[in-house]
Amino acid sequence: MKKTGAEIFIDCLKKLGVKHIFGYPGGVVLNIFDVLYDDKDLKLILTRHEQGAVHAADGYARSTGKPGVVLVTSGPGATNTVTGIATASMDSIPLVVFSGQVSTMLIGNDAFQEADIVGITRPCTKYNYLIKDVNDLSHIIREAFHIATTGRPGPVLVDLPKDVTSNKASPLCSDEVKVRSYNPTYEGNKWMIRRAALEIEKSKKPVIIAGGGVILSDASAELKTLAEVAGIPVTMTLMGLGAFPGSNKLSLGMPGMHGTYYANKAIQESDLLIAIGMRFDDRVTGKIAAFAPHAKIVHIDIDPTSIRKNVRVDIPIVGDAGRIMRDLNKAIQKETKKQWNEVRKAWLKQINTWKKQYPLSYTYSDEVIKPQFVVEKIYEITKGNAIISTEVGQNQMWAAQFFKYDKPRSLLTSGGLGTMGYGFPAAIGAQLANPNRTVIDIAGDGSIQMNIQELATAVIYKLPVKVAILNNHFLGMVRQWQELFFRERYSYSNLDVVPDFVKVAEAYGAVGLRATKPDEVEPVIKESLKVKKPVFMDFVVDWKEKVYPMVPAGAAIDEMLFEEKEGKKEKKKLKAVK
Repeated sequence: MKKTGAEIFIDCLKKLGVKHIFGYPGGVVLNIFDVLYDDKDLKLILTRHEQGAVHAADGYARSTGKPGVVLVTSGPGATNTVTGIATASMDSIPLVVFSGQVSTMLIGNDAFQEADIVGITRPCTKYNYLIKDVNDLSHIIREAFHIATTGRPGPVLVDLPKDVTSNKASPLCSDEVKVRSYNPTYEGNKWMIRRAALEIEKSKKPVIIAGGGVILSDASAELKTLAEVAGIPVTMTLMGLGAFPGSNKLSLGMPGMHGTYYANKAIQESDLLIAIGMRFDDRVTGKIAAFAPHAKIVHIDIDPTSIRKNVRVDIPIVGDAGRIMRDLNKAIQKETKKQWNEVRKAWLKQINTWKKQYPLSYTYSDEVIKPQFVVEKIYEITKGNAIISTEVGQNQMWAAQFFKYDKPRSLLTSGGLGTMGYGFPAAIGAQLANPNRTVIDIAGDGSIQMNIQELATAVIYKLPVKVAILNNHFLGMVRQWQELFFRERYSYSNLDVVPDFVKVAEAYGAVGLRATKPDEVEPVIKESLKVKKPVFMDFVVDWKEKVYPMVPAGAAIDEMLFEEKEGKKEKKKLKAVK
C-alpha cells in the first residue's frame, strides 16, 4: 500500500527511534503536522521560535548523545534555524533539521516564503539535501541520520518541498546505509599509537588536553584510565569539561583565555601534549608562536582536517578517541615500567604548587552578590549533580570556572560560535530528555532576553528548568573589554532597561524569585529547587565584577591578568613563574 510522503516521513522517524521533534508549523509542512495529529508515539515540542527549537534539539542531543530533530516551515521558518545550525556545527552536535520548501515546480521562482535554505546552510551543515522525488524520501532520511551521528558528528539539513510530502510512494525505510564517498576512520594507526606510548613513557612533564570529542565518543572512562595509569594531569577545553572529573586531583580545569593559571602554566612548561578530541581553538592557544614551546604534540581526532590545522603536530592519530585511547592504554601498560616514577611525581608536585600560588578566586563581599558566589552555591547545593547550561559571556566563564563537572554531558554551552540565547532553550531540551535530573541555565540579563519567549514552552510542557540570571544590567563581557582595553568607554553595553524578571516569569505562569544580598542567595536557590515549575532566579550582582584570570588578545597563555587585590588600582600582568 502506498503512503504519502508525510506518512513515510513519520514512519521513518519512528523506525529510527525518534521520540521527540522540536518545531513550529507553517503552510508547506501542514501535511506532516496533520499526520502528527493522530500519532501517539511521536511528540512534537512546539517552541515559540525556530531558533529556540534548534537550540532545544541541540541541548537534547548534548545531554543524551542521541540526535536532535527539528521540523520547521519554509522561508523565514527555515532561515530562523541558521544560528542554531551554525552553533551545532561549530561544536560537532548531531542534529537533523527538516525544513519545508515550496513545491518543486515553484523552486527558483521567488514563490511566497521561498528561501534557498540548502544554499544558505551549506557552509554550516555537515551535509544537506533538497528532496525532489517522494521515492527518495525514506533512504535520504536514513542517510541524513547516519551522516549526522557518525564520524565527527554535526547537523544535517533536509529540505522537503510541499509536493514531496503530499505525493505517494511505497513506504521503504531500509536498515542499511551506504554512502560511497563517506567512510570515517575509526581505528587509529597502530604504529602512531605505539610512538605515542613511547613518548608518554619517556616524558617528564606530560599534559593531556581533552576536548569535546572525548564526550562525543563516550570515552571518559578511557581518558580517566589513561590519566591515572600514566599519572598525567588533565586540562579540559570548554567543550571538554566533564570529560574528566573536575574534582579529581589530576584535573587542571580549563585552559586558555579564561582558564586556570596552573593549566596554562603546565601547558607552557610541558614536554609532551596529548590533545584528544579538540581542535586547538584560538581561545585555548593564545599566541600560536608562543604556545607550548617545549612540547612534542600528539593529536588524536576523528576529523583529519582538524589535525595540523592550527598548531604543529608531531604524532597525528586519526580515529575515534575512545578506540584509540583503549589501544593506547594497552600499549602504555606494556611500555611503562614505573607509572609513578620520581620524575612524574616532581611534575605533579610542581603543578600543586602552582595551584596553591594562583587558585581560582574572587574577593567575597557581604554587601553585594558576587556572581562567582552564586555559581559556587549552585554547585554546593546540587552537589555537582545538575545539568548546567549557559548563555554566553561572563556567565559562561564563571560557570566553567566555579562549577566542577565530574560527569560528561553535564555542561551544555555554545563554545565555537558563542551564541547568546543558547542556554535557556538548550536547558529545555535537556530537561525533556532527562526528566529526573535538575537542569539549571546560568544566564546573563542580556542573553536571557534573546530567547526569553521559550519560557512559554517550559511552562506548557511542565519542564521545571531553573534559570539563574546573573543580573548586572550590562553586556558584561563587552563591558569588561571596554574597561580594560577601551579606556572605560562603555559604548552601548549598558542595558538601560532590564525587565523585572520576577514579573516576566509570573506573566508566563512560571515562578520568579530575587536575591539582592549575599545571604539571600542560598535560600533562593533552595526554594527554586523545591518548586516543580520553571523558575527565574534574579540575582542582582556586582556590576563591576570581571572574569579573571584573563589572557589579553594576542598574548601567550601564561601572560595573564588577575583580579586586583587589596585596593590596588592597577591590573597586574603576571608572566610565567621562572
